[in-house]
Amino acid sequence: MKVKIFSDGSSRVNPGVSGYGTILVYGEYRKELSGGFKLSTNNRMELFGVIAGLEALKKENLEIEITSDSKYVVDSINKGWLFNWEKQNFKDRKNADLWIRFLVEYRKHKIKMIWIKGHNEHPENERCDVLATTESGKNISLLKIDEGI
Repeated sequence: MKVKIFSDGSSRVNPGVSGYGTILVYGEYRKELSGGFKLSTNNRMELFGVIAGLEALKKENLEIEITSDSKYVVDSINKGWLFNWEKQNFKDRKNADLWIRFLVEYRKHKIKMIWIKGHNEHPENERCDVLATTESGKNISLLKIDEGI
């Protein structure tokens, strides 16, 4: 059985108050994760949501499908850009801290990245959007600081 991860990110202003929402599905098991930051970007939240899902897994060598509406995240992996950035030590690349963190988790599993169009009535993507926008709508004093920005 595959683990399915669905993720979305949100930033009210870019950069600005931001959030992510993630859903993990394994058979009948379903878990929702979300979080927000005082100041971050939409791309960071899109990537952070994927990382949060991967870091929540307790086992390694899993077959995982990650579904995201972020071309930034999905294309960076599927088109191999990320691995070229890594070879260049992420020189002049934004979000290097998160990409490095992602790669640690990525290499523990067999991952397939799937892009879907956002706001297209995909149930999990819509729920992730609600989780992300709810986080980005919280009182700023309740949110963490995104150290990478």
